[in-house]
Amino acid sequence: MVSRGRLPRVVIAAPASGTGKTMVATGLLAALRRQGLEVSCHKIGPDYIDPGYHALAAGRVGRNLDAWLVGEQRIAPLLLHGARTPRQADIAVIEGVMGLHDGAVGRGNFASTAHIAKLTGSPVLLVLDTTAQGRSAAALVLGMQLFDKDIRIAGVILNRVGSDRHERLLRDALAEVGTPVVGAIGRSDAVVTPSRHLGLIPAAERHGEAERTVTALADLIESSVDLAAVRAVAESAPDLDVAPWNPVDEVECAGSDVPIAVASGPAFTFSYAETSELLTAAGALVTPFDPTRDAALPVGTAGVVIGGGFPELHAEALSDNALLRADLAEFDGPIAAECAGLLYLAAELDGKPMVGKLDAHARMTRRLTLGYREAIAESDSPVARAGERVHGHEFHRTVTDPGHGDVAAWLYAGEHRGARQGFSTGRIHASYLHTHWAGQPSAAQRFVQACR
Repeated sequence: MVSRGRLPRVVIAAPASGTGKTMVATGLLAALRRQGLEVSCHKIGPDYIDPGYHALAAGRVGRNLDAWLVGEQRIAPLLLHGARTPRQADIAVIEGVMGLHDGAVGRGNFASTAHIAKLTGSPVLLVLDTTAQGRSAAALVLGMQLFDKDIRIAGVILNRVGSDRHERLLRDALAEVGTPVVGAIGRSDAVVTPSRHLGLIPAAERHGEAERTVTALADLIESSVDLAAVRAVAESAPDLDVAPWNPVDEVECAGSDVPIAVASGPAFTFSYAETSELLTAAGALVTPFDPTRDAALPVGTAGVVIGGGFPELHAEALSDNALLRADLAEFDGPIAAECAGLLYLAAELDGKPMVGKLDAHARMTRRLTLGYREAIAESDSPVARAGERVHGHEFHRTVTDPGHGDVAAWLYAGEHRGARQGFSTGRIHASYLHTHWAGQPSAAQRFVQACR
């Protein structure tokens, strides 16, 4: 058991995307859990999908650490909050995003893995794809360390190693620069996590298959990585001199058991755990519902939150559930919808009827829209006051026609200054912009107040 500021922890990073970070992080979580440890799982960046695999491996909800979405000052407190909820963790595994030093475009290292490692004082284990690489791997690791001396690369995990000889060559080279090797994983197609147009297929959509993948990853890590060395690296992390984030401190209670329905199921898997925690702290009674299966909203629903996901892949099931579509179409309470929620509220998606709360038609395209956004609320809504600024991100291959209503949900600032996005109709706030309510806690309080 660890004290308030004491949390053994390690960041799993890499020089670039596609090197095996998620495989290693997920396998580590599961392998450490097998050892009887309570393991806390975290993902740097806005990604919703990797935390689903983390959650399967760790047996507790996956959480995100994103300095753009929540602010630098909340990163360490949110890490400690995740590590003590629902039980105090013995160790935390934090998966990085992209390459170690890759941050928000045009903002240096801001929101990068290195940035979060520094904000949390966490040692780093670097996953190296050693395909077609020998002694140069040592030069790469040395350069990654020297590029920012405020982070500590405590060791490396070699991935896609070709042979015993290849492994010896790599170990000898890394010994020259004083970097320990804590694991070596061979080339194998035995563990494959399928992907599609927006990344990995969410664990919630694969059910038993995803659980088998996590089990195989645990076996792989147990046989390839020195878990005692990983634990020693995590134990070397200094104490954190901050209090854990607490949703009760972020909002005022705006009611008592205000019933709010939150979309779930295979079509709506994108959400941050802190959203429901903040709603609950603000006085909500949060109840999940599945738009692909449930015939009606939960009894007494006063407000609806519909987050992100893949409605384009479940459009037929969503459309066929005409009873729920009709129930939601008649619902006159506040609705907050992001990305997938926007598509579901539209008149149709790829020609299939949706709820029809918005006079818009949605369709898939080949173009990926991706990136951080700074936005200003164009009008008062259930989640924001006119003129309020928020930080969010977009991640989709769909478009709506039109792209915004007479009153837009957001007016973009910064790099995308002047662009209007989404729909605000007084009771409905729907757009492509994903926000993290831990960085905008007033949204939860305002929404519960509107639902009252």
